[in-house]
Amino acid sequence: MTPHIATLTLRAFQDEFAQALLATDSGAIPATDVAALIVEPGFAVYRNTVVKGCVDALQANYPAVERLVGEEWLRAAAAIYARAELPSHPMLLAYGAGFAEFLRTFAPAAELPYLADVARLDRFWSEAHTARDEEPLEPAVIRQRSLDELARVVLRPHAASRWAWFDALPIFTIWQRNRDAAFDHEAAPQIAWTGEGALITRPHGAVQAIQVDAAACAFLDACAAGRSMAEAASAAIRTDPTVDLSALMASLLNAGAFASGQTTEEFR
Repeated sequence: MTPHIATLTLRAFQDEFAQALLATDSGAIPATDVAALIVEPGFAVYRNTVVKGCVDALQANYPAVERLVGEEWLRAAAAIYARAELPSHPMLLAYGAGFAEFLRTFAPAAELPYLADVARLDRFWSEAHTARDEEPLEPAVIRQRSLDELARVVLRPHAASRWAWFDALPIFTIWQRNRDAAFDHEAAPQIAWTGEGALITRPHGAVQAIQVDAAACAFLDACAAGRSMAEAASAAIRTDPTVDLSALMASLLNAGAFASGQTTEEFR
């Protein structure tokens, strides 16, 4: 058998084995050697172990979602998701990239319109936690530039930075209050049901999250697209004509949202 044929044969076996892990009966698997495994008691144990590992990972990766819906509900939903989406990465902290979108169309979650976006912020936290290390851009570097230079600067978001604007719901507040298992909901003020934005990043080794407005998200979107600071500022103003650009920049820089920027030369 040539190496190419051997590779194809191994790949076919792996595909069928993964399919067998998710099948509920042997009739769902073509009549191959793998199909015989599904009726073996030992394989059922292995399958249950795999699914349980996926469910455990999702439970760990989506703590705010779990606190909102409860452990039993989350694990039931996670088991359904796991049977449709096995891990593609050996690090289980990375598992569940599509879980937020799954919840968006999951019928039992229809009465919780905020749940999918809360899951999205849980995912942002995991991505920020595992992003590559970078030194954040220090505010002093910006203060040293002339206005003409700043207009041409292109700020690059930090590798760990994740942000989103949620137009109709206070997703950041809901997420933040439920991310912390020790949060006292009874003592907290009532939530104002208006739109909110979130910025999650990890500038100095620890993940941190701040609430941001729509203008800040528009500014970050423009920076991520490679626009200059002047263009990013214009995007922020179009989003909110009353925005205080100085305050916006200060909050983003203090949060460590950027890693570097450039005019005709790299920021150092």
